[in-house]
Amino acid sequence: MSNAGKSMLASGLCRIFAQDGYRVAPFKSQNMALNSFITAKGLEMGRAQAVQAEAAGIPPSVDMNPILLKPTTDVGSQVIVNGISRGNMKAKEYFAFKKELIPEILAAYNRLAEACDIIVIEGAGSPAEINLKEDDIVNMGMAEMAKAPVLLAGDIDRGGVFAQLYGTVALLSDAERARIKGLIINKFRGIRVYWTPAVRCWRSCATFRWWGWCLTWI
Repeated sequence: MSNAGKSMLASGLCRIFAQDGYRVAPFKSQNMALNSFITAKGLEMGRAQAVQAEAAGIPPSVDMNPILLKPTTDVGSQVIVNGISRGNMKAKEYFAFKKELIPEILAAYNRLAEACDIIVIEGAGSPAEINLKEDDIVNMGMAEMAKAPVLLAGDIDRGGVFAQLYGTVALLSDAERARIKGLIINKFRGIRVYWTPAVRCWRSCATFRWWGWCLTWI
């Protein structure tokens, strides 16, 4: 979901991998943010990926965020590709256009992959928005293009975190579920001992026991 802490978790992973000696870079194929970061070359990209690049110890590059959508109205955005504006589009127009951007996405990803050991890919919103899944280029669609394992992050701050994660998984296809390697419950600030019954119940659930996933909290 949105605001589950994906950007911060990705930043943390970038820093951990960099400290472990890996060449690491962040990547988010499509970001929606009104405020952008300007690279040394004068190109626009998402601020979150600029922060993640700093965590990885490398200069920000538009390859880390090839598509940036800057909202202009409730139903439209300025579309920025590889740091340069392609003009304003309404949502319906962009949805019809975005599949044409897949080569740009893969070219940016591959340039990073050639220079790095690890790419930390961040999704956007929810991977289980069933009205958007068919032409997805940023969540499970991007994971499929990159052949990447997936971690799902849930936000316990808002309540209903088990329903968030269970419902998300239930709406994914079998192939998408197979990519999920772990679940992260974020923003946990309680007493760990009171968490035990919930985890025990979760692990007894047949759906998740069979997959043998790891459940952790941050």
